[in-house]
Amino acid sequence: METYIAILRGINVSGHNKIPMAELRELLTQRGLLDVQTYIQSGNIVFKALEESFGALNRMIGDAIQEHFGYQVPVIVLKTNELQQAFDHNPLVDKDTSKLHITFLADEPSKELAAALPPSPNPRESFAVEGKVIYVYCPDGYGRTKLNNMFFERKLKVTATTRNWKTCMKLLELAGN
Repeated sequence: METYIAILRGINVSGHNKIPMAELRELLTQRGLLDVQTYIQSGNIVFKALEESFGALNRMIGDAIQEHFGYQVPVIVLKTNELQQAFDHNPLVDKDTSKLHITFLADEPSKELAAALPPSPNPRESFAVEGKVIYVYCPDGYGRTKLNNMFFERKLKVTATTRNWKTCMKLLELAGN
């Protein structure tokens, strides 16, 4: 039995793609996931499953949401050790973690596209791409940065979703790490 973390993109934002977390927990439990927990309203799920295929878990969760709530939501599933590695390999250790975010990518981008990323237009901001993770430092707030999901998706041609450092720490805690 493995513990996983699923992060959903674009739910419960400004009244769009509303998904009540209690209903989502019940739905995923009915679909065979165990010990399903959610954290805040932005689509953070910790669960256990026998399944070892990320693709199968992504599809199952995405299909369940599509069938039950009527819309498609990008889903990224991680093993807890992947999230732990994101903390352990943070190249921006000198930055204030209250201003640090982690953007998770569905797939590792090509090295060419990652190398071609332009710097932030805000000289106070910085980012670093490490495999399927992007560390984003935005001292003026994530809501003001151009280094958002859409920026990275457009440039890297891969699905992205972002969580702040504190949320990621809480997800690790819920997962038992």
